[in-house]
Amino acid sequence: MRGTQVARLREAPAGLADALEVVAGFDDALTNGFGRVGERDAAALAAFASALTGTPLADLVASAVDAVTAGSVTPEHLAALAGARSALLGAAHDALLGQLDATLSRDRSPWTAPNTGPAQAPPALAGARAWWHEVAVTGWRGVDHELLSAAATVVEAALAVPELRRPAVLLDGLAAELRACIPVATMTRVPARRWADLWARGVLLTQGMPAANEPPRVSGRLLPLGVDVHAHDTAVQVQLHAILEPAGGGPARLVRTAVTAAKVDTIVGPAVWRLLSTHPLLLTALAERRALTVTDLPLHGGDLGWVDDRVQLDEPADPFATARVLLPRASAAAIAPLDRHPTAIAEPVLIEGHPVREQAGALTIELDGEPVALAVDRLPTAGPLTAELVAASSACLGLLRWDGGRWLMQPLAVRATVKRRPVQAHNGDWACGVTDPKIAKDEARAGDAVAVLRERAGRLLRR
Repeated sequence: MRGTQVARLREAPAGLADALEVVAGFDDALTNGFGRVGERDAAALAAFASALTGTPLADLVASAVDAVTAGSVTPEHLAALAGARSALLGAAHDALLGQLDATLSRDRSPWTAPNTGPAQAPPALAGARAWWHEVAVTGWRGVDHELLSAAATVVEAALAVPELRRPAVLLDGLAAELRACIPVATMTRVPARRWADLWARGVLLTQGMPAANEPPRVSGRLLPLGVDVHAHDTAVQVQLHAILEPAGGGPARLVRTAVTAAKVDTIVGPAVWRLLSTHPLLLTALAERRALTVTDLPLHGGDLGWVDDRVQLDEPADPFATARVLLPRASAAAIAPLDRHPTAIAEPVLIEGHPVREQAGALTIELDGEPVALAVDRLPTAGPLTAELVAASSACLGLLRWDGGRWLMQPLAVRATVKRRPVQAHNGDWACGVTDPKIAKDEARAGDAVAVLRERAGRLLRR
């Protein structure tokens, strides 16, 4: 990546600011609740409907806005509003990603819609749909313990259906977050955008289930680039960004694969890796920086479904060498419509031989005089990568993201010189155990929280 490329990214796509402003008005109205739409919120919703003029959603959204403003809110109206909001943010995502692909000269395959219709919705979806409806009517400022207590029953019913795990985990995580913020009415700043994102996705996930469509299966050599650790009070997900060299030849592909585990808020830092112990080959590949041979893994767009018994460890593979040689010519997959959102953009890039500087308390990496902000606040505590190492780095492998109206880079791995010795640090280095003696000593002193909780859970089950 070069400075001239960064300069091109500074020009926001046409209409982006207007789309985000319209969405912000909608989010404010949702914060106050659709059950009591005031004059200001009614104007914001009218502007929201106007933004969809000329699209296939125009009439549906206009009807929904009229009904909500008049005090008549149905699940169908909310589905239309959630779909329209996701469509606006999806258009913003496509504009930004198209700009990035053009800047990086990255090929991306077009989206192909599935040719199957929706499957029959399980009864548990109705309860989840009703809960999201109640949240929209009440608004974030009106959320109380009674509403959140009702979420527990909905989550329990949804988790009993394997196909509903995704909406169940989403609802459970948001309910836990809201519970920690009660009373929301006294909060000085409500995270309206984030909560509205989760609300819209929750509403859309409860509209029905896609019919089973057998995804294509791929085999080949999987070369890790870096791992992104997403930790929440109730769940942890490890998302590996990698390059797949297909068996039998063909162009290299940019892919992701992820594994997830439930957790409690007391399990933090390196301890989260123990929750993923059922995936030993993935953890070993991360900790030892090795490639993997995969056989017949399902591929959903650019996302590989992880199946442990179809994976084997391969030779050591330096992620920096992989990025240097294969990343410039690797092709990327189209993003599924439900996943199109500006903050979901996460494209791997490699920057070498450029200084890291500190400006106004923030770290930037400078490319031919063009600074790129480094998102060190996204560094997970489950790995050895720190802001100090990033500041001392001579090479950085990371994800380009769009957040807060600008492009920034989230480090996944760095190469640096520490005490005159070259070192590499990757987010996944501690996947099989902490290698830093000082951190390991602190972990041992604190005890194994995962083992303790498992033992207590086993004791309760034996009663």
